[in-house]
Amino acid sequence: MSVENPEIGLRIDAGGIDTNYHDAGQGSATPLLLLHGSGPGVTAWANWRLNIPLLAEGRRVVAPDMVGFGYTERPEGIRYNLDTWVKHAIDFLDALGIEQADVVGNSYGGALALAMAIRHPQRVRRLVLMGAAGVDFELTQGLDDVWGYAPSVEGMRHLMDSFAYNKALISDELAELRYRASIRPGYQEAFAQMFPAPRQRWVDALASAEADIRALDKETLIIHGRE
Repeated sequence: MSVENPEIGLRIDAGGIDTNYHDAGQGSATPLLLLHGSGPGVTAWANWRLNIPLLAEGRRVVAPDMVGFGYTERPEGIRYNLDTWVKHAIDFLDALGIEQADVVGNSYGGALALAMAIRHPQRVRRLVLMGAAGVDFELTQGLDDVWGYAPSVEGMRHLMDSFAYNKALISDELAELRYRASIRPGYQEAFAQMFPAPRQRWVDALASAEADIRALDKETLIIHGRE
């Protein structure tokens, strides 16, 4: 972790993509892979910084910035889609020598975790899906606002407040952190490539087939909504 910027962790080549990630804890338990959401300025650290210390008590926890997000390389000409992100996640596990993981996915990361379990069942032991995409649903106004974000500190604070149940967790420091990440060179261009309007198609593109979801035999915890 960088002293100047805690969002910058370790680096590893994952399938040819220079990947920023955080690695904490050790133990004999199955390693835990944390997959962040798709909000503007998101990084693995911003998404999971409060969770990693507790989760790393007795097990290894790894949290990458997925390609296109945070401080991971954004290769020229790359196509941002579910196929690309699933491959990056599997390549990341391969690079770390992790044969199987328990996978926690938040929002977009939930869609990615679900697709990983369907396409590479031997690599995923259990799932936790938090407010996950990955199924067919109608685009909400909140999600449309997130994917259509225009950079400003005030806009970032508004978006974060709108999604948090416990708004006490949304500090000015966190909003500033996410805003600064969202205006790094190349970030906004990559973000705009991922989810241009009309955005219903990107909800659909993140969805796994219902038959595949029904056939999934992984132990899964689903956390969704206010309760």
